[in-house]
Amino acid sequence: MEPTTELDGRFSAENAAATPWAEARAQLENAETYWLSTVRADGRPHVTTLLAVWQDDALHFCTGAEEQKARNLETNPNCVLTTGASALHEGLDLMVEGVAERVTDQGTLKRLADAWEAKYTSEWHFDVGDGVFVNVAGGEALVFAVAPAKVLGFRKGDYAQTRWRFR
Repeated sequence: MEPTTELDGRFSAENAAATPWAEARAQLENAETYWLSTVRADGRPHVTTLLAVWQDDALHFCTGAEEQKARNLETNPNCVLTTGASALHEGLDLMVEGVAERVTDQGTLKRLADAWEAKYTSEWHFDVGDGVFVNVAGGEALVFAVAPAKVLGFRKGDYAQTRWRFR
């Protein structure tokens, strides 16, 4: 899925160029941690760090059914996943906006469990239960996919604000 790529000159250096989607996608695939922003039922924001994998043109994460992020997504599935560098003068920060949708298909969950283990080693081993991940130490986890509607990227150093639109 190739997005429309736009450089936002208002927030970019004079001679900046848009960051190619392939570079942004590679960072989404290889990042180790992400921050998930959701909205509580009363409208207050909630942000938490988590692990995720990029597969089938979407970011995937998991959470326990009773965790705050899962409860938030029941009420409002719109969310943002963020990753990047905390440096001021280098790196690429990315914000993925989309709708979190439950993944329950056994075949897809198995492929995602394999991807989790390949990316994060055996310490993040998941078996597949009835529409969920199962971990001996952590119990059951719901799995969500966030296909990007829009991704914002801010390259630091060259200072280029890039927007990728998917729909």
